[in-house]
Amino acid sequence: MPDVIADLTLINAARLAERVSMPQAILAIGDLLRGGFDPETDLPRTIHDVPHGQLLLMPAAIDGMVGQKLASVAPDNPARGLERIQAVYVLLDGATLAPLALLDGTALTSLRTPAVSAAVVDVVADADASHLVVFGTGPQAVRHVQALAAVRPLQSVRLIGRDPARATAAVAEAGAVAPGIDVAVGTIDDLPVADLVVCATTASDPLFPADAIRAQATVVAIGSHEPAKAELHTELLGRAQVIVESRRVAETEAGDVMRAVAAGALRREDLVTMHELFTGSVAGARDRPRIVKTCGMGWQDLAVAARAVRQEEEQ
Repeated sequence: MPDVIADLTLINAARLAERVSMPQAILAIGDLLRGGFDPETDLPRTIHDVPHGQLLLMPAAIDGMVGQKLASVAPDNPARGLERIQAVYVLLDGATLAPLALLDGTALTSLRTPAVSAAVVDVVADADASHLVVFGTGPQAVRHVQALAAVRPLQSVRLIGRDPARATAAVAEAGAVAPGIDVAVGTIDDLPVADLVVCATTASDPLFPADAIRAQATVVAIGSHEPAKAELHTELLGRAQVIVESRRVAETEAGDVMRAVAAGALRREDLVTMHELFTGSVAGARDRPRIVKTCGMGWQDLAVAARAVRQEEEQ
């Protein structure tokens, strides 16, 4: 009998970074969407409440590959010096469903989430967008600086957080992954000149007033996948073009979208999906803010994990 564990390709965080750079991850996401994949067909994930957090089971099956991520969300982890989201990822052969590789799912999530954001930003944001404001000081805040620097000519980055020490540390980390850019601790007063805004927090209520965002800006909100949480103001969604992974996910997990629809500020048919955007059936708006709201889906992990394994095989 084969030893399944012994035969697995093991890809830890360092190996993943070697095999898939941020630009390569962005390309993997964009190529999949431009090739016609519709996230609406992605396998649904399940979320289970457990003591001290949640368990997320995230399967996907695309182009002859199958994957499954087991992720946990522990809200108290940052206070322990740990990432809020922890995960392992198993990549399977599409025909035999035999396990092929085991990946560090935490590192995979940290890579694919900003890659998704950057792939969409590259389509809808102004070409000369150079001033970025980030709400949040955790790993996703830092990695989004790296990702957006890969698709736009960033000149300045301002990170906003509640804890001054964490904000200062995040500035140092962001400066390391995006060298040559003016990175500093910011405040909400930086918003009027922001071309790009990233919201990577666990906030339950809007982080800033709706009128703080100018018409030319692109806003990325990735902080939560819970109906009870919303980082963005309903009025802002009402005057913006809202881009989502899929309507199914947006209507069940994206609190920002769900609140706006319930309030009558946004209609379901107003939502633009990534499939519509990347296949050209809908163009990015130029007369109003663009909002990219994501909750995280299994296809995103599989796109990057498959790229990592192919790179591994080519070495």
